[in-house]
Amino acid sequence: MVDAGQRPLRADARRNREKILTAAVRVFAAEGLDAHLERIAKEAGVGSATLYRNFPTREALVEAVYRNEVAQLCDAAPTLLAAKPPYEALRAWTRLFLDYVTAKYGMIDALRAIAATGSNPYGHSRAMIRTALASLMDACAAAGTIRTDISPTDLSAALEGIALTSARPEQRAQAERLLDLTLDGLKTCP
Repeated sequence: MVDAGQRPLRADARRNREKILTAAVRVFAAEGLDAHLERIAKEAGVGSATLYRNFPTREALVEAVYRNEVAQLCDAAPTLLAAKPPYEALRAWTRLFLDYVTAKYGMIDALRAIAATGSNPYGHSRAMIRTALASLMDACAAAGTIRTDISPTDLSAALEGIALTSARPEQRAQAERLLDLTLDGLKTCP
């Protein structure tokens, strides 16, 4: 992602940035706010100077990771719809939503700290996620596989509830059972 007024990154710089973001997700999920940035750089296979050139502060890195994760989650909706029947695409996307929440769980304290400074790391993320979910639900409704009396806001609230109660990696089996129960409740009656 390039901000207005910035030149696009060279291909190698873009790859390094992506490697840092990918490593940061893993390290923050495992270690939370106390994760050492040098560990992230090492895990990404880059030097500390490369990490700090891309992300001058911990807060900048956390916010970039969060925004990148939201974008990847939302970008997955059309990809899944192109590859799977609508209901299966919705089911697969809800699993990606769990992955997203699990990764965010390790960063929650850092995101709260950033929000406390007046920055809004969440920005338009909730609306972006609901838009992606709406596209999946619309495709399912058009295919006749889910009820039409449930809104994306309703399903989003259900997904958030599941995530709040089952966000830890060791709770994944329970979270998937709750997702299945929720999605089964959306199906149209045969």
